Amino acid sequence: MRKSWKRLAIDTATKYVYLSLIIDDHEVANVYQEGINNHSVTIIPFLVKLLKSQELTLKDINEVIIGIGPGSYTGVRIGVSIAKMIGYLNNIEVKTVSSLALMASSSEAEVVVSMIDARRSNAFLACFKQSNGRLEYIKEDRLAKIDDFLSELDIKYDTVTDGLFKIEKIIKSGLMNPVDDIHALVPNYLQVTEAERNKGL
Repeated sequence: MRKSWKRLAIDTATKYVYLSLIIDDHEVANVYQEGINNHSVTIIPFLVKLLKSQELTLKDINEVIIGIGPGSYTGVRIGVSIAKMIGYLNNIEVKTVSSLALMASSSEAEVVVSMIDARRSNAFLACFKQSNGRLEYIKEDRLAKIDDFLSELDIKYDTVTDGLFKIEKIIKSGLMNPVDDIHALVPNYLQVTEAERNKGL
């Protein structure tokens, strides 16, 4: 009898902590909890509780799916760091996915624009089309002026800024990329950090 394939999904690119347990492509439990700049404090207790709810440990996990951004610099870094630690210490395969794609999965609209505020009328944006439970990019992840990005769309769309992700849709869509070197895994920030700007980089 084939052993069940168990996945753990993680995303901390927004104000929400998202964790999901997926067994044989079906989500069996999740956490989607709004935080107050405290993801580093809450994510481990959430993870422990999630695993216990299914009587699992990290050694039972076959694969980690990590949202690599774009999004909050600190938030994205927390999630990626935890995914790297889990993957490396437990010899678990890690796959990446865009946090904007995860956001788009929460909508059932035919065309979806994912948007994460980046201040000064800018946002991290991507546009997807979907049919039969599969998502496909129309416009790739980018940092752009919101009005400029939306003005390029001449079709009806749904804008998503939050909402519980549907990880099964992500898996079905094939939007994940395997990580060959766990040490080389880095977030997709799409912009220089404030510290870098202050240094003139």
